[in-house]
Amino acid sequence: MRHAKLLRAIALYLITISMALTPLAQGAQSRPASQGPARRGAVGASQTEAPIRLVVGIVIDQFRYDYLMRFEDQFVEGGFKRFLQSGANFTDNNYLHTPTYTAPGHATFMSGTTPALNGIIGNEWYDRESGREVTSVSDGKVKQLGGRDGATGASPHRLLGSTLGDQLKLTTQGRARVVGISLKDRSAILPVGKRPDGAYWFDGNTGNFVSSTWYFPELPAWVKNFNRDQHSDRYFERVWERLLPAAAYARSAGDDNDYEGKDHLFPHSLRGKDEKPGPAFYGRFQSSPFANDHLANLARAAIENEKLGSDDIPDLLTISFSSNDLVGHAYGPHSEEVQDITLRTDRTIAELMKWIDKQIGLKHVVFALTADHGVAPVPEQVKALGYGGRVSATAVSGAIEKALDGAYGDEKWILSTGNGNVYFNLALLKQKNISVAEAEALAAAAVIKVPGIAACFTRSQIVSGQTPATRLAESVVHGFHPERNGNLVIVTEPFYLVGGSSGTSHGTPYSYDTHVPLLLLGPGIRPGWYGQASSPADIAPTLATLLRLNPPSNRTGRVLVEALRGR
Repeated sequence: MRHAKLLRAIALYLITISMALTPLAQGAQSRPASQGPARRGAVGASQTEAPIRLVVGIVIDQFRYDYLMRFEDQFVEGGFKRFLQSGANFTDNNYLHTPTYTAPGHATFMSGTTPALNGIIGNEWYDRESGREVTSVSDGKVKQLGGRDGATGASPHRLLGSTLGDQLKLTTQGRARVVGISLKDRSAILPVGKRPDGAYWFDGNTGNFVSSTWYFPELPAWVKNFNRDQHSDRYFERVWERLLPAAAYARSAGDDNDYEGKDHLFPHSLRGKDEKPGPAFYGRFQSSPFANDHLANLARAAIENEKLGSDDIPDLLTISFSSNDLVGHAYGPHSEEVQDITLRTDRTIAELMKWIDKQIGLKHVVFALTADHGVAPVPEQVKALGYGGRVSATAVSGAIEKALDGAYGDEKWILSTGNGNVYFNLALLKQKNISVAEAEALAAAAVIKVPGIAACFTRSQIVSGQTPATRLAESVVHGFHPERNGNLVIVTEPFYLVGGSSGTSHGTPYSYDTHVPLLLLGPGIRPGWYGQASSPADIAPTLATLLRLNPPSNRTGRVLVEALRGR
């Protein structure tokens, strides 16, 4: 299997690699003045092709590869069809790590490696040093800009190693422009690395796009102007209707399914029962395709105001469309809502590419499109077919507590659970002179007896290289960082979810969560459909090769040479 050596050597070099690139000191960094376009010898396309002026990295949150095939006949010519017909399509593209969540996927996208090396093991996790849960981008040392006064900001300080944007900045002595945008903070921040020119995300309290003092002391004027002139409040009266006639959605599961939760019938009013825009409206707005359009408008503003692609120094813009994820969680991958937002995303991307063509020229732009993860079918939907279901979170923690109480007495053995991890009270184990490895093994044996659980791996197993030679184990190892993960990592059986009563989720090593698009388009890309195994970790080193850069520091992905023209 790929990275077999990494699987066995992981405990020896993970900690060393994690220290390879310490986050830069916080605060705004001055931008060197441009020295003009005479720098083609440093980075970019070959002498026989137009210079690459802009790389656009697109992530569609919770977008399975099969969506491209299921809905292909309903796409317009300039969107996904452009990638499928004129770009490189890697048909067997899978994440190699567990858990398959938003933050790990976005970190992998431009770091070219897995959570084991970039340190982003989940959207959030328990931090033993502080004794509390942290998110992948939470940072109490910085302040939010553009939102509520005094709000805490966010930053990439937990990301280990460099990204493509960091390498681009280093090679061009800071002259390249690097910008990341999304509705979600982690999706804007993680792809663009340590010191981009800005990362911007949507604030659900104010409806503004915001940033933090990690990047600059004050929100740039163009973002303030965007919030003033194109505020999300203008969508308050919008209603989400089907894009196509109802008959076009016959391939989906129908619109009247109780397992989809509340408000599961078209049309969907963004206003709801609200008298005026506020946090409730901003939540509904983000869960609609109109928020993707809003983000695309911010992308246009970023290109214009940051002058991205305006000269022969390549710039980088990453765009992550988050609304697809919120819709998918609520309605499931076989819903009419997911079909509709997929079709609308196709058209949003087509219009954005058309605009970029007019502004810059597509001959100067490389696009890389992927997703951060897939999604499982709604458990109630597949359970009706005779498989899958839900696992009670209390059943799992109860099995652990019962096993440890029986062996060592009644105590509070568990400090935290979540992210598929269980964190033991290590101080208590030490106080009672109990072997951590012994307690882990005892708890793991109890967990795997819970119906719906496929495997439970212990920290001691993983750091000592004693995991079995299985695909599940390899996936867990790729997602494990010894300083951040817990004592147990639990994997469900296929089509099972832990917790919840409606809707669906993701996070497993199974194909419905790992199999996502990898589409490349632009100068230097050889069009075709490629069946070779690939991973989103391959995107960053491939783009680095196109730009003639050193790849990100911790990269484990390969260069997709089969899709590159001779350079």
